[in-house]
Formats: sequence, C-alpha cells, structure tokens
Amino acid sequence: MTTVLTDIEGTTTPIAFVRDVLFPFARSRLPDVLRGQANRPDIAAELAEIGRLAPGKDPVRAVLDWMDEDAKVTPLKTLQGIVWHEGYQSGDIRGALYPDVAPAFRAWTAAGHRIAIYSSGSEAAQRLLFAHSEAGDLSPLIAGYFDTRIGAKAEAASYGRIAAALGTQDIIFLSDIERELDAAAAAGLRTCQLVRWQDGTTPSTKHKSVNDFSLIQP
Repeated sequence: MTTVLTDIEGTTTPIAFVRDVLFPFARSRLPDVLRGQANRPDIAAELAEIGRLAPGKDPVRAVLDWMDEDAKVTPLKTLQGIVWHEGYQSGDIRGALYPDVAPAFRAWTAAGHRIAIYSSGSEAAQRLLFAHSEAGDLSPLIAGYFDTRIGAKAEAASYGRIAAALGTQDIIFLSDIERELDAAAAAGLRTCQLVRWQDGTTPSTKHKSVNDFSLIQP
C-alpha cells in the first residue's frame, strides 16, 4: 500500500481558484470578522498569535499585509480557513479541482492506496475544499491532512515528520514546485511533479513529471 501525499495549489487545484476566488473572499470578510468577533475563543487565539508575530501592529493591517505578501503564516491561514468555512457552508464557494483529480483519488483508494494532503493552507481549509468540491465530497477518500504546523514545505524534516505520522516510508509526493519535491526526495520520499500548463508550471529536470493524475501509478 502506497500513500499518495499531494499538494493542493497548482497540483489538485488551479492557482486561479485560490488567487481569484478564495483570497478575495477572505480579504473582503476578514476585517469585519477580526473587529466584530474578537471575543470568539478561536479568533482570540489567532489575534494573540498575530500580536506575538507583529507586535504593535494593527491586527487587521497585519493580516492584510500578509495576504499581499502571500506569507505562509499560520494565524493568517487559520483565519482564512474560518472565513472560508462560512463561504463553503453557505454555498458561495465550491472547491475547484482539475478534472483528473477525483477519478484518480477514487481509483487509488479502490486499489488499496491511501491519500493524504500537505498544503500551506490550514488543515481546516484543506478539509473544506475536498468536502465541498465540485466533484462532490471527497473527504472519505483522504486519510490525513498536514499544514505548516508540521513544518515548512521546502524543508526535508517536514516530510520525515509526515512519514512518521502516517507510519510509512512508502510515500509518493505530488507537487508543482521543484523545491518542495527536492525536500521530499531528501527525506526519502518518491516524487512526481504535476505540470499544469494553465498555471505556468516550470517543468523540473530532476523529478518525474506528468500533466494528469491518471498517469501516476502509486
């Protein structure tokens, strides 16, 4: 049994969905959430972390600046996930996937393989995308979710921790980004790059690459 560990943005999901749908949705709602719901325990915890990371800075300004920088900062990702949850629940957002993804997930699961997700987006945001995807609820097919709390995606140690959490070294990691693939390979994982031409992926010369999940044999 192989575990297929996959990135999201640029791999399972068009970058345009994140850039043109998720980010604007969060940006438009986060200021009101931070100002109007600051006493909610989950939001208060993230506000405290923002204060630690950006001392003396207005929390709303800090969050918006991080969004402008596309910073991989855990409190930002967590707050985005809270806002996106409302959008998915209301039906304002549906998780976009490349058309080859859901059939491959189902085929791999039927063949006895496991699927796990590793993204810089929060675990909560990952769960929402796959539970409310355009292809239906794919969450029963996914055995685990990992975000930046386990480590940065360009660090080999992060993949070692994921392997330990999954209880296996038989993992193939899928991503569009070469430096992430390099880190996974350094940790002993097999790798495959997804070259999504719509997203302008630069093909790697060091890793196997495909343009469709159906071409991957775990």
